[in-house]
Amino acid sequence: MAIRVRAEAQVPDEERIVRGEDWYGRELSGERFVRYTFYDMDWTEVVNDGAVFDECTFSGVKFNASRHVNAAFTNCVFKGCGFFDAAFEQCKGVGSLFQRCTFGLFKVVGGDWSFAGLPGADLRGAVFEGVRMRECDLTGARLEGAAVTGVDLSGAMLHSARLAGADLRGSELSSLDPLTVRIEGARIDLGQAAVIAAALGFEVG
Repeated sequence: MAIRVRAEAQVPDEERIVRGEDWYGRELSGERFVRYTFYDMDWTEVVNDGAVFDECTFSGVKFNASRHVNAAFTNCVFKGCGFFDAAFEQCKGVGSLFQRCTFGLFKVVGGDWSFAGLPGADLRGAVFEGVRMRECDLTGARLEGAAVTGVDLSGAMLHSARLAGADLRGSELSSLDPLTVRIEGARIDLGQAAVIAAALGFEVG
């Protein structure tokens, strides 16, 4: 089985740099970008149905109120980008890294975000529903009040994550160590409670 390595910043290809352009409301359906670098752009209300971005770098890009369906952002790097009210449905974010980004009202439904890096991300109130996030790096992430339901978090890095008040029902939580995260008021189902109790050394049943 192939091992995916989390994205790292690529050396920009001068012929594939897009800088300062206004793509407000643009439709990107079906387009493909490989190893492009996007600097300081406005992607507000972009409509993206099935576009592919592979090994691309986004720096200072505003994704506010953008909508992405069946799109792919694989092994990409996002630096200082804004995702206010952005929504991703059945998208791939495999191996992508997010640094110093903002995520107000961020929503992800379905798709595969395995191996993505979101360390320290402020995801308070975000929605992750039915997403595959295996071995995702959520170290120190803020997920207070977030809805993380039906999510596959197998092997995810959750050390020092803040999950107070989060809805975690239906998610795979075998990698969650309740002694290293903030979980007061988080909501789980009975099956998850048994998994966490076993992780703490209790014999269940």
